[in-house]
Amino acid sequence: MNDKLTAVTNEYGADQIQILEGLEAVRKRPGMYIGTTSSRGLHHLVYEIVDNSVDEALAGYCTEIEVQINQDNSITVIDNGRGIPVGMNHKAGKPAVEVVFTVLHAGGKFGGGGYKVSGGLHGVGASVVNALSDWLEVQIFHEGKIYKQRYERGKTMYPLKVVGDCSPDLSGTRVDFKPDETIFEDTVYDFDVLKTRLRETAFLTRGLKITLRDVREGREKEKVFHYEGGIREFVQYLNRSNEALYPDIMYFEGMQNGVMVEVAMQHNDSYNETVYGFVNNILTPEGGTHIVGFRQAITRTFNDYGRKMKLLKDSEENLSGEDIREGLTAIVSVKIEDPQFEGQTKQKLGNSEARGAVDNIVSQQLAVYLEQHPDVGKIIIEKSVVSQRAREAARKARELTRRKTALDGLSLPGKLADCSDKNPANCEIFIVEGDSAGGSAKTARNRRTQAILPLRGKILNVEKARLDRIYSNAEIRSMITAFGTGIHEDFDISKLRYDKIIIMTDADVDGAHIATLMLTFLYRFMPELIKQGHVYLAKPPLYKIEKNKKVWYAYSDEELNKIMSEIGRDSSNKIQRYKGLGEMDADQLWETTMDPENRVLLRVNMDNDDASEVDLTFTTLMGDKVEPRREFIEERAKDVKNLDI
Repeated sequence: MNDKLTAVTNEYGADQIQILEGLEAVRKRPGMYIGTTSSRGLHHLVYEIVDNSVDEALAGYCTEIEVQINQDNSITVIDNGRGIPVGMNHKAGKPAVEVVFTVLHAGGKFGGGGYKVSGGLHGVGASVVNALSDWLEVQIFHEGKIYKQRYERGKTMYPLKVVGDCSPDLSGTRVDFKPDETIFEDTVYDFDVLKTRLRETAFLTRGLKITLRDVREGREKEKVFHYEGGIREFVQYLNRSNEALYPDIMYFEGMQNGVMVEVAMQHNDSYNETVYGFVNNILTPEGGTHIVGFRQAITRTFNDYGRKMKLLKDSEENLSGEDIREGLTAIVSVKIEDPQFEGQTKQKLGNSEARGAVDNIVSQQLAVYLEQHPDVGKIIIEKSVVSQRAREAARKARELTRRKTALDGLSLPGKLADCSDKNPANCEIFIVEGDSAGGSAKTARNRRTQAILPLRGKILNVEKARLDRIYSNAEIRSMITAFGTGIHEDFDISKLRYDKIIIMTDADVDGAHIATLMLTFLYRFMPELIKQGHVYLAKPPLYKIEKNKKVWYAYSDEELNKIMSEIGRDSSNKIQRYKGLGEMDADQLWETTMDPENRVLLRVNMDNDDASEVDLTFTTLMGDKVEPRREFIEERAKDVKNLDI
């Protein structure tokens, strides 16, 4: 890590904690500070405390962080940093640690006197976590003494006090907190959600060791994340379900105009681009200037190299950025003192100096790498040329489809049973596998608002196909045309013809596979449909129970057992196990699966915090490598219920 960036500019003491405003509004409007009071907001509390410890690591003072989920779903976070200052903050008239936990916008991240770079919510983190907790206790280990203070729902319970002695060599901070059940919809922590985020944090902070421990009864487990290779190992992890095209993971780093740049990249044999940008360890899902700089650099450098080495003919066009990025996995991480994000959610970086810094550092170091590794350069150029030809074939197929549409005056696929209402907000489309289920669904539906698109067999696995094959696949073309948005670079969500896209498959392994193929297609080529909440899975019942001319439907084995215990288990029950949607008549399908008054729909969500893990999951499940898929299934097999093979 570059000392110019991470060194503390002067002593990190009590007066470096700056006060900007009070804490009153947090409990009244928690969503303004953590986005949501759902499970996502609950886990965000942990990230905020951990981010404070990571700031110490970025400044060069912390090497280990421990996070523990306790029996009562409280959280413990311990680091071996310098410890939050315990001296008196003269502006506030109280100890600096108390200011950090009770005053909004207080922290060493303001005024240039504390951290040069930091993540988190820019100083609101600790106080917001405190305000939204039933209780919070902080202990600081400093100069042989253990200091402690307790807060309840943001209120200080007693003055900071010394509660014991410790080794003079021991320093750091321990924070224990329990989220307030009156604020959060759910206060049960998910080990796997925390695991994903903490693994990512460890990748981005080279050398930092993070231990996650769950001590709840029946859930005991522990994971340790420690990556001396930093983002190189991050790329290796993301690429583990694909075949790398060359053994090296390229790595470039440098400092320019106050911006510290780290880039790791490697191509694999897939057709997808996986590029993630981070600013001060914060994921920027919508990219920004650092990603623009990276893309400019590799497009220009690879084209220059291809021309120079005669790998591109004079008569051929330059390779596009998309051609070069096919199968590329890359991490672009910048550390910057004053990051400017577009919007409150930190989705996109706006600093112009980041674009120039990334562009220059990657251009220079990539050019040197290619000179030294001509075999790698040749592999990448050759793959890019094949991609360019496939993209041109896809463009011609797309234009042919458009011309046909214009000539026919009919844009919708023939097998689509469309709805009569033309207001997309009122409309939904069911994607159904097979003619049998499609026939039942067409009979059962509300013709005014419900459209049915039956698909024949399993759709193409887009994880293993280029654009030209995708555009030539009849089932995928039907979906593209029916939705109206186009795909990939043509995608326009304003043209969406249905508010809900509902995948309706059989409740068995085959149906789950078909649903996964469809979700893979939507995720790779229409991700905004998922991000904006338009994609759903229908949940048909597993059982029909009849007794004395009364009918019950059960959607799980647990629900079946509950119904049976209520109505009694005897020979007069006739229990039907549905193997597929085609077994239901139209009335049953409407009543159980399609009627908005009675049905169960599962909305498919995609959290930006989990972007890299979601990407890896699709690659693992739908890619060519068998071993990662086997590991994935074995790891989760114990959680599977109602498996019907």
